[in-house]
Amino acid sequence: MTAMEPGVKTEDRKRPGAILFMCGLNVIRSPMAEVIARSILPANTYIRSAGVRAGERDPFVDVVLEEIGLSLGRRLPQTLEELEDDYFDLIITLSPQAHHAALELTRSSAVDVVYWPTMDPTVATGTREQILDSYREVRDHLAGLIESRLLKRNGIAAQSA
Repeated sequence: MTAMEPGVKTEDRKRPGAILFMCGLNVIRSPMAEVIARSILPANTYIRSAGVRAGERDPFVDVVLEEIGLSLGRRLPQTLEELEDDYFDLIITLSPQAHHAALELTRSSAVDVVYWPTMDPTVATGTREQILDSYREVRDHLAGLIESRLLKRNGIAAQSA
């Protein structure tokens, strides 16, 4: 992969073959993005997620993914050091901490790093349903970004029902 060309948006170029979603703990936003991307993007796209630090699985993620027919399965949060493969065409960061870590990690390599600001749903308070609504908002935000910025590259549009 070549370094990002000036004036060319990542979304306007060829779809990447290997994508890493990165967040602080790999417990909510990045694993959600990984599962959603796997359900939307072509099967030959290598997709993983990781966190800057270790975290514990969040049960609300399972609830909101199940609502749209997806599942994390037995997947557990992992850090960058635990990744099996470390070559990616594109690293999508979902938190400021992850973005800074990704830029540091890739400063001597030709990897695109893109920041998709995504709210942290754990700051939500209220009833269980109100908290789940904040997780749903993150899920839907990520699904929209994945569809619009990764699936529709080179004019390949999503099949709509």
